[in-house]
Amino acid sequence: MDRSDTPADIARLEARIEALQEAIARCRKIALAAKIAIGAGAAWLVLTFVGAVPFLPALLFASLAAVIGGVVLLGSNSTTWTQTEAALAASEAMRRDLIEQLEFRVIDDDAPFLH
Repeated sequence: MDRSDTPADIARLEARIEALQEAIARCRKIALAAKIAIGAGAAWLVLTFVGAVPFLPALLFASLAAVIGGVVLLGSNSTTWTQTEAALAASEAMRRDLIEQLEFRVIDDDAPFLH
């Protein structure tokens, strides 16, 4: 690898790391929304079966759809979240390796100051 490309490669990896971190933040929000949908749908089903709210077929099916949709969304999002975290870890490792390959110049303490 050409040493002149290393800083550019590090910059590209840092941009990718930032994008992956934003994707993980979106996954957290989606997981929260899915859990809310599951909870709300399940609560409505329980309230309907207990008799606390009137039985309306449309609301019953909507609550079932919310529970099933929330479970599907949570499972799909979990897979995406896991894959994104793996990609983030790999990108961070690549960035760390590139930084370790750089040869830094040691500054001598005995060198005269220019100011």
